Amino acid sequence: MDSHYLSDEAATEAFGATLAQLLGNGGIVTLSGQLGAGKTTLIRGFLHALGHQGAVKSPTYTLVEPYELDGRPIMHFDLYRLGDPEELEYLGFRDYLDGSTLCLIEWPEKGKGYLPQADLALRLEVSAPGRTISMKANTDAGFALISALEAKISS
Repeated sequence: MDSHYLSDEAATEAFGATLAQLLGNGGIVTLSGQLGAGKTTLIRGFLHALGHQGAVKSPTYTLVEPYELDGRPIMHFDLYRLGDPEELEYLGFRDYLDGSTLCLIEWPEKGKGYLPQADLALRLEVSAPGRTISMKANTDAGFALISALEAKISS
């Protein structure tokens, strides 16, 4: 598992922006970590890099927030308040697994057993004053993405 130190909120957003530049259409990226670890901050950087102008907040109560950016369907899920993984069926989660929709999923452990394996699993941990981000690839697309991220970060 590859990991990097993100010194502050701006570095976390910048990592999200870099991820947005490298990630193609479709796929699943999960974001794990305690409350306040920076999951939504990273997603904000990701969405702003793709041209989203508004605020980005975690869809804690609605569970999902859809975006259409540059012709790309992106779904931001926050499963923190999910009572049972089976509730994903009621959200129509499988409809988003069409190969063209990118799913960014916070708190994936809440959907265990119903979520397919992520292409890229990110874990953020508080390492005062910043954060440490760990990356784990589960698919060929995920491995390619980590390689591209490593090359971009180290340049």
